Amino acid sequence: MASLRELRSRIRGVNSIKKITKAQELIATSRISKAQARVAAAKPYAEEITKVLGELASASKNLSHPLLTERPNARRAAVLVITSDSGMCGGYNSNVLKRAEELMTSLRGDGKEPVLYVMGSKGITYYKFRNRPFQASWFGFSQQPKYTDASAACGHLVEAFMAGSDGEVPSLDGTGTIEGVDELHIVYTKFVSMLTQNPEVRRLAPIQVSYVDENYELGDDIMSDSPNVVATAQYEFEPDADVLLGALLPKYINTRIYASLLEAAASESAARRTAMKAATDNANELANVLQREANSVRQAQITQEISEIVGGVNALASSSDRD
Repeated sequence: MASLRELRSRIRGVNSIKKITKAQELIATSRISKAQARVAAAKPYAEEITKVLGELASASKNLSHPLLTERPNARRAAVLVITSDSGMCGGYNSNVLKRAEELMTSLRGDGKEPVLYVMGSKGITYYKFRNRPFQASWFGFSQQPKYTDASAACGHLVEAFMAGSDGEVPSLDGTGTIEGVDELHIVYTKFVSMLTQNPEVRRLAPIQVSYVDENYELGDDIMSDSPNVVATAQYEFEPDADVLLGALLPKYINTRIYASLLEAAASESAARRTAMKAATDNANELANVLQREANSVRQAQITQEISEIVGGVNALASSSDRD
C-alpha cells in the first residue's frame, strides 16, 4: 500500500490535471456555438452560388469545362485530408485518418494513384512519422478557418486538376514541379450533433452535373443534405453563360473546401468537449478513490499511534507498580 505522502502527491497531481481538462472543456464549449454560427452564416452564400451555377449550366451552350468533364482514363486522384492542429479531442483525428486510408485503398483498387494533401498539424505529424509523402500541407487555422485558408489550398488543387495527369504544376515551395491529377477528393468531419461527428468523403472534381426537366443541377449541395438545386428561372448573362461558368466553378470548389473546414472546426470543438468532459469526470472519480485510500491509511496511522500511546502508558503503570 502506498504511503500517505505518496497518495497526497497523487491527489494533487490528479487535481492539477483536472483543472486543465475542465478549462479545455469550457473553452471547447464556448467555441462550439461560435463554430455553428459560422457554418450558418456561410450557408446562404453556398446556396446562392449553387443556384447561380445551376442557372449558368442550364443557359450554357455546352458543358465542356474541364471541371465538369469526367476523364475516362483517370490515373491520379488528389486527396485532401482535414485534421486538427492540436490534440485532446478523442478519436476525432484517428477517425478521419482512417476514413482517408479507406478512400486511398479504394482508389488504388480502381487503378488510380492517390496524391495526398494534408490540412492540420496532426495529419502532417501522422504521415511524416510513417514516412508517407504528401504534396503540400497547410496548418494553423483548424479551429478558426478563414475563406483565404481554403483559397490557398483550392488554387493549388484546381491548378493541379486543370493540368491533368499528363501535366505538371509548380510546387508550393517553388523548388520544383509536381504531377497533375484527374480527380479531387476531400476527407473531413461533418458536424451532426454535440455527440456525433462523422468522417465524410466528398468528390470535389469533376463536379457532377445531371440534366433534370430541361435544366441542369449540381450533383452535391455544398453544406447540407437537402435536395440538389435545380435551375428554373431564365436570365440573360453578360458576359455569356460559358464565360461566367468557367469563372465561378473554381469559386464553387473553394466554397466547398471552406464549408468542409467550418464543419471540421465545429466537429473538433465538439469532440474536444466530449473528451475533456470524460477526462474531468475520470479525474474526479480517481481523486475520490485516492482520497478514500488516503483516509484509510491516515486512519490506520492514527489507530497505530493510539495503540502505541496506550501501550506506553500501560508499560509505565506496570513499572510504577513494581517500584
